[in-house]
Amino acid sequence: MAVLHTTINGEAITADVDPSISLAQFLRDNLYLTGTKIGCGKGECGACTIIMDGKSVTSCIIPVLRAEGAVIQTIEGVAKNGKLHPLQEEFINQGAVQCGFCTPGMIMSAKALLDENPEPKKEEIREALGGNICRCTGYVNIERAVEAAAQRIQKGE
Repeated sequence: MAVLHTTINGEAITADVDPSISLAQFLRDNLYLTGTKIGCGKGECGACTIIMDGKSVTSCIIPVLRAEGAVIQTIEGVAKNGKLHPLQEEFINQGAVQCGFCTPGMIMSAKALLDENPEPKKEEIREALGGNICRCTGYVNIERAVEAAAQRIQKGE
């Protein structure tokens, strides 16, 4: 066992961890933050995407101890004071959610983009979501949701 010190969704965490597990496993199995999904387990599908130190990352391929000292945000930390983030609302409004398995990872990838670039072009949205696979949609509504959220964020909503 090893000791991990990190900040997750604004909360300082100190935990004993098995260094052989992934960050995604730690989030799900130790902290019960089950919005981070494990799909492929190889960093290829994007279901496990979180924001770590301001960048979107696939947490299933990150050894848990790489989170030492990191600032992490999961889907559970996106809504504030019971109010959904514009991205979450627009995924609903635009019909971008079908089965929902990929949705947390999609939202985290999109949030990392909008945090860095609040006025992305369509190509930038597609690039930011390029590591996230959805088996249910044609991605059109997902892209629309990100565009609509970006417009709302630009207006200060």
